[in-house]
Amino acid sequence: MIRTLFVASGRGTDPFRNLALESALLETVSEGQMILYLWQNRDTVVIGRNQNIWKECNMTEIRKDGVTVVRRPSGGGAVFHDLGNLNYTFIVKDGDYDETRQTGVILDAVRTCGISAERSGRNDLLVEGGKFSGNAFYHSRGASFHHGTLLIRSDLDRVAKYLNPDPLKLKFHGVDSVHSRVTDLCDHRSELTVEEMERAIVAACENEYLVKAAVCPDPDPERIRELEDLYRSQQWLYGKNPGFDRSLERRFSWGGIRLEFRVQSGKISNPVVWTDAMDHTLSERLEHVLNGSMFLTEDMVERIRSAGDDRMIRDLISWIQEEE
Repeated sequence: MIRTLFVASGRGTDPFRNLALESALLETVSEGQMILYLWQNRDTVVIGRNQNIWKECNMTEIRKDGVTVVRRPSGGGAVFHDLGNLNYTFIVKDGDYDETRQTGVILDAVRTCGISAERSGRNDLLVEGGKFSGNAFYHSRGASFHHGTLLIRSDLDRVAKYLNPDPLKLKFHGVDSVHSRVTDLCDHRSELTVEEMERAIVAACENEYLVKAAVCPDPDPERIRELEDLYRSQQWLYGKNPGFDRSLERRFSWGGIRLEFRVQSGKISNPVVWTDAMDHTLSERLEHVLNGSMFLTEDMVERIRSAGDDRMIRDLISWIQEEE
């Protein structure tokens, strides 16, 4: 039974810090407590714990626009966050976890703001057939959280720009694109703001659990820093991706070249370089510097640059930058 309701706010709009605070709150929640965590990320793609980053994300557009990519601990699909999006998290001990009631809080809050909303399927919330919220769940050591997004005034064109939808999932929902599936709540009530929705969620939570909200005490700052370091680490972000093979091929005035390699945990392994260039050292130089590189344009370019400063190297750098 929930006897204490705490409300916590995100520490700015840095997604790594916000995920760290969420996880730290999960570690500190006690029996009979609910922590309602409300937070926002600036220009961030958030992928599920078990998703392949290169399959789910348009990394070329993401890097071009300076968008951050983070991996959360919960499952589910990829989402885009900007400041028109509000994130919420219900954090409780397992005995107090009730997904239906928690979802009901969000639906009541949206309806209080004058918008008719309903639940659809496993984890989507809809208004007039358009999705404005998706949910995901995480359980660890006797505690659980249920978190989700609320599209209030988000740039939906950017959602479609950065995410690669699963065509089978879109077919199942009977639509053709990410953009056609999602909707902003402000399209159904133009004056709605993030701040109004925050107040409505807190009030709906108080009404559901019949307790008055209080400000949540801060978790241990050192623990937050440790968790932030984890979420920032390349091992966390790329380590869950399954291995896959990649090949790149191009012909230049000095000869043709083909790169073949395996990407495992986000890193290039066992690269093989085929070329008919006159310089017989080119293959060996490239294989040496690329082995162990992160499969990221900037890392590959830095490695290739260390292999020399001749015309072939400069051409290869330009090529890799174009390929993204």
